[in-house]
Amino acid sequence: MTRAATSPLPDRLAFCVAVPLTERLDRFLADQLALSRTQAARLIADKLVTTAGKPLRASACLERGAELTLTFPAAAPPRTYAPATADLRFVYEDDHLAVLDKPAGLVVHPGPGHWDDSLVNVLVGRGTELSQGAEAGRPGIVHRLDRDTSGLLIVAKSDLAHRGLARAIERRQVERVYAAVAWGHFPQSPVEIEAPIARHAADRKRMSVRAGGRHAVTYVAVVARFALVDLVRVRLGTGRTHQIRVHLAHVGHPVVGDRDYAFGGSRRVTPSARQAAERLETLAPRQLLHAAALSFIHPVTGARLALQSDWPPDLRPALADLAGDPNLLVERNPLQYLGFFASDG
Repeated sequence: MTRAATSPLPDRLAFCVAVPLTERLDRFLADQLALSRTQAARLIADKLVTTAGKPLRASACLERGAELTLTFPAAAPPRTYAPATADLRFVYEDDHLAVLDKPAGLVVHPGPGHWDDSLVNVLVGRGTELSQGAEAGRPGIVHRLDRDTSGLLIVAKSDLAHRGLARAIERRQVERVYAAVAWGHFPQSPVEIEAPIARHAADRKRMSVRAGGRHAVTYVAVVARFALVDLVRVRLGTGRTHQIRVHLAHVGHPVVGDRDYAFGGSRRVTPSARQAAERLETLAPRQLLHAAALSFIHPVTGARLALQSDWPPDLRPALADLAGDPNLLVERNPLQYLGFFASDG
């Protein structure tokens, strides 16, 4: 894509498609102009994306040479968010930021299908002050967790904190550590997985390792080895969408319970152990992936914060089964019990 102007975006932007064929227009605009999918979809729905004066549909795929014009609306008043309620556990909070232990099943920011029941809506209902953020529709959000991934998430309450946190994440100064249960056994530990990630060619809701994708690095260390799986400590070198799930699947060790990237899951296990593997899958209500530790320098006070969240209750039956240790069902800190936080990964 060649653009007729550079950032900051003007009221009107014209450009010509330079690739042989684009993906859906809403995704294409989001990727090329660094917009959120929601922002791109709204521009299209408001008939502000045109070719030869005719508005385009979100599903349109454009060929090389197509000329588009985007008209950006005048600045609108800040969006209001319907308040919602949900139980949230905060592990740290001050006037500038908060770190919460996000439950599984909660979408981080409003979007299609979740305009009124996202984490942002819950924070609004709680009365939490949120930064305006870098993207419309995502106040306070500086990084994300997948809907069905639980664990530690930072929320910015002031614009000063938001800018500092965003800069720290970009510079890889925020250490994010995850606990995951992966099928099979890693032959080496620790291991570095470096493979580019892009949207899947056929299923646009999924990601995949693809040439030409965005640079992505994941560091994995085995904490405990069980009969069919490894409990691993995963540290992000970059923060791509679905990165851990895609990278572990790419090296042949998908996350147990992952419905999108398991690539067969228990069906790949040797027949003699298939029954135990299938039992483990039935005990996994979601992917066995949890954001267990965060450490960073507070962007305003300069204090170093090192925070932890142990294995969540809904995943304990699966962990107890794979470990063959019923004590893990009642153990308050299963990861600590298994030496996860003592691992230097």
